[in-house]
Amino acid sequence: MPKDSIGHLIPGTVSSPRSVPSHIVRPEYIGKTGPSPFTGSDVYSLEKIELIRESGSIAARAIAAVGAAIVPGVTTEELDRIGHDYMVAHDAYPSTLGYRGYPKSLCSSVNEVICHGIPDNTVLENGDIVNIDITAFKNGVHGDTNVTFVVGEASEEVTLLVERTREALVRGIKAVAPGRQVNVIGRTIESYAKRFNYGVIRDYTGHGVGEAFHSGLIIPHYDAPQYDTVMEVGMVFTIEPMLTLGTSDWDIWDDDWTVLTRDRSITAQFEHTLVVTERGAEILTLP
Repeated sequence: MPKDSIGHLIPGTVSSPRSVPSHIVRPEYIGKTGPSPFTGSDVYSLEKIELIRESGSIAARAIAAVGAAIVPGVTTEELDRIGHDYMVAHDAYPSTLGYRGYPKSLCSSVNEVICHGIPDNTVLENGDIVNIDITAFKNGVHGDTNVTFVVGEASEEVTLLVERTREALVRGIKAVAPGRQVNVIGRTIESYAKRFNYGVIRDYTGHGVGEAFHSGLIIPHYDAPQYDTVMEVGMVFTIEPMLTLGTSDWDIWDDDWTVLTRDRSITAQFEHTLVVTERGAEILTLP
């Protein structure tokens, strides 16, 4: 994703997919056009939750390793290498690699890219922001998380967007409780974002995760009463608000992955995988 003459991102050069040692177990969708339909439950046993926590911790530590390398001049391709190498060194498969044909081991979404940016020869510049989204697969389960990093020093407006998007995630997690419908999460996030006139992306949501990368359970980030699934103790899903300085409308590039704001306004995102507990929620994607 290099930039054009006015600073907007354009598609860059994507290198070949990275290799994964043969001893690392692959998700069932590798080599297929898509995953098999998920027929399991979003509610997990304590033993399975601990396995999801292990995958989530690997993903979180991989993001920390990537984040330590984010400085002006680094390419998103190099960030992909760092994240990939960390996961395979810990016997985890990068869940995005080969998922529905996705060619890389993480998503790197820069500035106006909302999500699913493909690492390439884009050189990060001072003042950019980049969202790193990593999912690790180990012991038959996925752990999914993302963090938006500021490259060098950004404007106050952009820095506040990043800080407030992180806070939106915190508030969404605090809204989790058994017996509540999942739409309370979105209502909480949108109410907070509206205080700053931020756009809230609607068409890309949180989701059930664990034995499936995406189980079919939808966790909205806006007030959406139609999503009325009741949260239960042991239920595992992600919350991952995407806020923008402008519109919530989006476009997608011809690669069928890179989603960006229609008005090319800056956008940030944060995500955790969590489990519903009797007292609220516990984050499963901590380092």
